[in-house]
Amino acid sequence: MRRLFLATLLASCGLAAMAEDNPLWLRHPAISPDGKTVAFAYRGDIFTVPIEGGTAKQITSNAAFDSYPIWSPDSRHIAFASNREGSMDVWVMDANGGIPRRLTTNSGSELPLRWLNDKTVMFKADVMPTAQSIIYSGSFAQVYTVGIEGGRPQLFSEITMDALDINDKGDVLYMNNKGYEDQWRKHHRSPITRDIWLKSGNKFKQLTTFNGENRDPVWAADGKSFYYLSELDGTFNVYRRTLEGKDTQITKHEKNPVRFLSAASNGMLCYGYDGEIYTVREGEQPKKLNIRITADNEGKHLIRQIQRSGASNIKLSPNGKEIAFVLHGDVYVTNIEYRTTKQITDTPEQERNIDFAPDGRTITYDSERNGLWQIYTTSIKNKDEKQFAYATELVEERITKSDSTSLCPQYSPDGKEIAFWENRSTLRIINIKSGKVRTAMDGKYLYSYSDGDIDFSWSPDSKWLLASYMGNGGWNNTDIALVDASGNGNIHNLTNSGYSDGNARWVLDGKAMLFSSDRAGYRSHGSWGAEYDAYIMFFDLDAMEKFQMTKEERQLAKENMTKKEKKEEEKKEKDEKKNEDNPKPAEVEPLKLDLDNCRDRIIRLTVNSSNLGDAILDKDGENLYYKAAFEGGYDLWRHNLQESRTEIISKNVGGGSMTFDKDYKNLYFLSGGNIKKFDTSGRSMKNVDFEATFNYKPYDERAYMFDHVYRQIKDKFYVANLHGVDWDGYRKNYERFLPYINNNYDFQEMLSEMLGELNASHTGARYSGSWASLQTANLGLFYDESYEGDGLKVKEVVNNGPCSVKNTDIKPGCIIQKIDGTDITTGMDYFPLLDGKIGKPIRLTVSKAKGGKTFDVVVKGISKGTLTDLLYKRWVERNRKLVDSLSNGRLAYVHVRAMNSKSFRDVYSELLSERNRNREAVIVDERHNGGGWLHDDLCTLLSGKEYQNFVPQGKYIGRDPFNKWTKPSCVLICEDDYSNGHGFPMVYKTLGIGKLIGAPVAGTMTAVWWEKMIDPTMVYGIPQVGCRTLDGIYGENTQLNPDIVVYNTPEDYLSGNDRQLKKAIEEMLKEADKNK
Repeated sequence: MRRLFLATLLASCGLAAMAEDNPLWLRHPAISPDGKTVAFAYRGDIFTVPIEGGTAKQITSNAAFDSYPIWSPDSRHIAFASNREGSMDVWVMDANGGIPRRLTTNSGSELPLRWLNDKTVMFKADVMPTAQSIIYSGSFAQVYTVGIEGGRPQLFSEITMDALDINDKGDVLYMNNKGYEDQWRKHHRSPITRDIWLKSGNKFKQLTTFNGENRDPVWAADGKSFYYLSELDGTFNVYRRTLEGKDTQITKHEKNPVRFLSAASNGMLCYGYDGEIYTVREGEQPKKLNIRITADNEGKHLIRQIQRSGASNIKLSPNGKEIAFVLHGDVYVTNIEYRTTKQITDTPEQERNIDFAPDGRTITYDSERNGLWQIYTTSIKNKDEKQFAYATELVEERITKSDSTSLCPQYSPDGKEIAFWENRSTLRIINIKSGKVRTAMDGKYLYSYSDGDIDFSWSPDSKWLLASYMGNGGWNNTDIALVDASGNGNIHNLTNSGYSDGNARWVLDGKAMLFSSDRAGYRSHGSWGAEYDAYIMFFDLDAMEKFQMTKEERQLAKENMTKKEKKEEEKKEKDEKKNEDNPKPAEVEPLKLDLDNCRDRIIRLTVNSSNLGDAILDKDGENLYYKAAFEGGYDLWRHNLQESRTEIISKNVGGGSMTFDKDYKNLYFLSGGNIKKFDTSGRSMKNVDFEATFNYKPYDERAYMFDHVYRQIKDKFYVANLHGVDWDGYRKNYERFLPYINNNYDFQEMLSEMLGELNASHTGARYSGSWASLQTANLGLFYDESYEGDGLKVKEVVNNGPCSVKNTDIKPGCIIQKIDGTDITTGMDYFPLLDGKIGKPIRLTVSKAKGGKTFDVVVKGISKGTLTDLLYKRWVERNRKLVDSLSNGRLAYVHVRAMNSKSFRDVYSELLSERNRNREAVIVDERHNGGGWLHDDLCTLLSGKEYQNFVPQGKYIGRDPFNKWTKPSCVLICEDDYSNGHGFPMVYKTLGIGKLIGAPVAGTMTAVWWEKMIDPTMVYGIPQVGCRTLDGIYGENTQLNPDIVVYNTPEDYLSGNDRQLKKAIEEMLKEADKNK
């Protein structure tokens, strides 16, 4: 790994010192229509280069990210996307350079597609569907046009066109979008892959039928055939296809995909391959453009910063005078009273999970260096120096020396050993003096889904550990085990529960265990989640008796202590005080654990179940401090156990762990990246300030993240053979691009390309980049796109939107003349008038007809997310009305929006309501469901068998089961069902509950971990838990075919004709007739 960093650094330094010849990762190339010039994106700027190659000209140099260049038909202008104003907008500039002009202003994301003519740019954005269509809002973008002088965008196509081209006749070739899948995924054969379509007038025709990927269509010069990219031969290459369906392969590249096809008027084709740019004419061999870059846009390799927030993973020193923390992957220690801060590690890799040795002179942590997580320590070298914050010389040592992942080190209280997780499941212990390593608990008893989801805790006598435990098949209901630290294999399942128990820590000097459990909490109505409580389990009967004493009884017991007991207590307090400045491991008598019937010695501590964060008990077990989320964020609570009194201490403190200092006077925790100190007696809270010197090395950090992703996939992918791909080979291929990438947009795209080679769902990287500072508000109105004139003509008022929640008198046909006093003239871009006004009053000046008398109303703007919710409800209600109408009220209709508790509750409430429970059958529509975890709950709900009625004095009042549907059902599916959106109908079909109707669904039923990286703006997916049927078939990449295949055509979507739903109505009426 260090070699990779060094190579990256040297290569980049070399490139900075001179012109770059044939740089890599040149993206989105586009050839000019006159065939003379190629525009492309490199390092966040737009360049042009002659078709023969040579020195490229940089035409944008803004600090923002610029990409996606497209040429005007006359080759004089270039439109491109840029986040100069926060979100991605469309900009235009002279092809020779100059000052760009912003064309789009909505705070959403707009990406240019092509030019309609020399004066008009086409782009895609998800703004608003039309009132009459049945396109599912929020999932599909529309295509708009905008003039090069700006102005109001005009709707060109409500059908999503992710790439398009138009010939002289106005016929549109386009690449469709059927639903969600990462756009850089490769090699799959499934219903979700893209196809090429033709729109001629108002008629649509599918031109490609290959069930792999077909992309980027461009018309050939004859206007009767087209070029496109396809994986017909296993990887993306250029093909020519006639409208009658005859294919001719133009390129024959191997392994790496061809991307970004464009064509000039003279028939010259241009595309990207393996990070470089090629041109080709049909019948000739491709030619690589030799390009030289002389621009200074590499970016910095070292950025020195002072950070005063952003801390994570805190650990208090034994003497309570300093606190260690992790910030952006480096370890620091700061003095608690002053802000003096010492940087312990300075690496581009990631350090985590810190712990102090009992003497306070050594810190341990794990670090992923040279591609492997191992355990390290850093110690104060000078014996006269007592605090890390003021130490002048530190010594680092690697403790574990294995080829296995080693994580989460934790010192034993006697300071002689360190326990850690090996390969994320085996609990191992290393003796610091001898270096010998032993196994405390075999990895077969545990599985870690995401880093940090399993834990352990040393006993005060260093002889036992409390650890997460699953046993055999207990992934969904974890237990807590007592593990013998000697390595003799002695393991006791302490909780042995069908519920989920965890977060165990020793309390009351090792005589009890504090833990959390969902055994009494509110459980999600579906399978997803539950509320937790804090519990205590006692290993000592006397300790339990003392714990349950009232305040009066404790005071009496203290007064009745014998002289011997008082002397022992005084000695203990004296030793603790003496040990404060020079901490050393305390001598602790071996614990005597009474494990018989310990599950009968459990006491619930929290009064109300909640979304529980960390919980901690004070020294004598009198007060429980815990974090709980009742109203959104986590709040800090204190429950006085003696007086049974609960009070809130502080609001919105975050959900991280808490720790007491040695005398239990101060409580430390993280809140929003800041370290908080809470005085439990004075009830005051203040920040522990720090000033951390951070050396940000973006190139080295991206190289580390790249390697981290590669290794995580290798370690955690759901099948060990990684679908048979040459993962090591792909790593070598893609790491070549790292020196040429200076931003996270390109880095995210490169990671996604590499992850896409796996041919798996739930992959790809995501970058949560910049956002517009002022978000555009929505009014909840459909507008008449055909209207010409001043103002905005209302076509429909969205129910429960801003203009319908009170009597605004805005109705279809009204015209919005002004927004906050500004006239809306013909063709004017009105989005800037709504910027920053979400949740704020907006004054609308309205007339009931063109030129009519005006009146003013004040409404509150809503967000795009709120609008999407309202449009969803409108879509569902329209479907419900259609079912009611065509079935004459005989059939029920419910839609499953997502696989979570809220969706299940909505389905349950609607399905078993008085309106529906006595209907003869139900249509369960789960189209456009993005997943979650609800398959078993839904199938259980739909598989009820009636076995008795409730009848007082001959009057029927209900049936059993009262909480299940007992009549026929079917499930509507489509290509846009993903993850558990595939899993539910798959299980429904396996169990034979009813028929599936609609379009086939891609096999994506795999559990994913979206891991946030050292740079928290970057996440990526690992499909790591495969769902396998009893006959050994994984859901991943196994297509689910409906019993009755029905497709909605583009014409259907636009006209509002839902033939899938109509077919379901027809079939369920037949089923209902059978049961009469």
